[in-house]
Amino acid sequence: MTQALLYGLAASFAVSLLLVLTKHWHGRFSMDHTQGVQKFHTKPTPRIGGVGVAAGLVTVSAMAPEDVNALLNPMLLAAIPAFAAGLWEDLTKRIGVVTRLTATMLSGLLAWWLTGIALDHVHIPLVDDVLALTPAAVCFTAFAVAGVANAVNIIDGFNGLASGTVLVLLASLASMAHAQGDLPLTLAFLALGAAVLGFWLVNFPLGKIFLGDGGAYLVGFALAWLCVLLMMRHPNVSPWVVLLACAYPVTEVLYSMWRRRRLRQPAGAPDSLHLHSLVKTQIILRHIPHWPPRLRNAAVSPLMWAGASLPAALAVFLVDAPVWVPALTLAGCVLVYHLIYRRL
Repeated sequence: MTQALLYGLAASFAVSLLLVLTKHWHGRFSMDHTQGVQKFHTKPTPRIGGVGVAAGLVTVSAMAPEDVNALLNPMLLAAIPAFAAGLWEDLTKRIGVVTRLTATMLSGLLAWWLTGIALDHVHIPLVDDVLALTPAAVCFTAFAVAGVANAVNIIDGFNGLASGTVLVLLASLASMAHAQGDLPLTLAFLALGAAVLGFWLVNFPLGKIFLGDGGAYLVGFALAWLCVLLMMRHPNVSPWVVLLACAYPVTEVLYSMWRRRRLRQPAGAPDSLHLHSLVKTQIILRHIPHWPPRLRNAAVSPLMWAGASLPAALAVFLVDAPVWVPALTLAGCVLVYHLIYRRL
């Protein structure tokens, strides 16, 4: 399996680099231009890095043992609607956020249809009674995976930010799966990590290629589905522990929805008020104003990775704790996020 992971990393890296080197061929369709309230890059850049991630995942799947393939293959098939909708947006700039989220929910439904697995508990009284009904569990699972995918898309704002954050989360989640003695699922997390790492090596720090909507929705869906598998294969792993591991992107998307509602803006409207945007304008630009723009953009990411690492690490240590402990810890992380946001 080590060889499969290395080949997957190499495939993701090679395809991502090839897309950079051939941008003069496909650039009229694939470039992310600099106009936009939420954009900080200074040169048009290819935004189809998801193709590299997909190549890496397919390569690992082609070489993985049968027990790992049993997890990866349904995930890859189910991811097609989410990836296709996002990639089509990257190429045409005409696919709205509602359409992309609907496609990602369709991916969640397809994953259930292929595997028969849906999240049927969240350790909340009455809610678990509702989720005991299969239609409710399936709809909830589809909604949850779409939410996580959208969260990854929202934090895709600076060089290496989304991909590096996902690598942090995958390290935490793979550690949990390994602690449960679940080698196939551990390797599935690592397979996704290898594909993301190959792209990250091209994306960070100079931002030669972006993940794009296709990549963000593909990675976000795969991350969310593997989380569902972790909770359903090991019922002792609380959804609150998994949420704690993913605290940064999940908090960002929920906070963004609240902020836009408060400002009476559409839920999917882009803005430059995300935490990572404020870190750029209030910290990076003040302390290293003379750095080249690309390196200033890249400098945001390590700070955000550090913020994502704390709850992800806590989740690993709290995996066997009573349910209320990770839930309370998650609430504390949200409070810290709020205080930092208000300070900036």
